[in-house]
Amino acid sequence: MAALLETLIVPRPSASLSPVAGSRALGFSEFRGLKIQPPRSLSKLRSSSKLTRPRGTRIFCEAQETATEVPAVTDSTWQSYVVESTLPVLVEFWAPWCGPCRMIDPVIDKLSKTYAGKLKCYKVNTDTCPTIATQYGIRSIPTVLIFNNGEKKEAVIGAVPESTLITSIEKFL
Repeated sequence: MAALLETLIVPRPSASLSPVAGSRALGFSEFRGLKIQPPRSLSKLRSSSKLTRPRGTRIFCEAQETATEVPAVTDSTWQSYVVESTLPVLVEFWAPWCGPCRMIDPVIDKLSKTYAGKLKCYKVNTDTCPTIATQYGIRSIPTVLIFNNGEKKEAVIGAVPESTLITSIEKFL
């Protein structure tokens, strides 16, 4: 599933920068798959005598399929994904309306990539799967549980720094 990028604020390059240097200053090299789409009325702008920068330029993403997402776990997949896993498992309990959950989301994504092959990472939406949350006594979100051999070993509550989660993960690798 691809996510929609609603807003991207990019500072304008200073007038002293060349167009090539300006594009590097904007940091587009860090955002793979981002392209600049000229405004629809570009042909009208070319025919006008003004040499102003066209407004309405859009930035769009061509690389949506390259975005990796931490998979969701549901009531029906919990047993096979988490309990029966041969690797340690990190599970984030979250909800779409939770601000701190959105803050920790990129950290979980990064850890999923960093520990690929050593740790499995999943997410449980507490709104759609309240049974799992109740079973493990989740009273606050975000809560991250770490399982090893199907047993809950560690709980981290709140939007904590990446280093806190790494310390908890390293105990079970």
